[in-house]
Amino acid sequence: MTAPTVSTLNGVDVQQLVDTINAIKENPELARFTFQAHNRWLGGGHSQTQIQTFYHAGREDSSRRTPFTLEGDEPPVLLGQNAGPNAVEAVLHALASCLAVGFIYNAAAQGIKVDQLEFDIEGDLDLHAFLGLSDEVRPGYENITLTYRVKADAPRHQVEQLCEYVQRTSPVVDIIRNPVPVSIELEV
Repeated sequence: MTAPTVSTLNGVDVQQLVDTINAIKENPELARFTFQAHNRWLGGGHSQTQIQTFYHAGREDSSRRTPFTLEGDEPPVLLGQNAGPNAVEAVLHALASCLAVGFIYNAAAQGIKVDQLEFDIEGDLDLHAFLGLSDEVRPGYENITLTYRVKADAPRHQVEQLCEYVQRTSPVVDIIRNPVPVSIELEV
């Protein structure tokens, strides 16, 4: 007797995941994506970012009927009004979100059922460089620490191996750990 195949695990369509991987193996250009965002300053420390379109497979994706709107601001101690998280807090969100999706998708691909996954993450930052008071201190995070808790039907060593794999394949971990060329230009 053959065991029934699981079509959905951890909310992930496993067959669609396998089909996507196989399609990219056959046509590597399908793996190329361009993501974009538009930000508009609203006053003080408050700005708003809209995210809607992105490009893949050589064309613009039209699956998002309306844009996602993300608020950015500063807490009052940094002269803001708390209209949203500040940019460095958004980086923590991006990191945790990327690790979560990587963990869940890869767990599903490995047949691991996850009942609960949580991350606690914090970053230490010194404002001296941001405020123009030091050229010695970096303006970004000095370090980021993350702890995770997971309830899954796999032994601890398999969960740890999964987390190590997810870190190696996470786009946001890579962006944070390795320099990324950034070009900025004034459009007139």
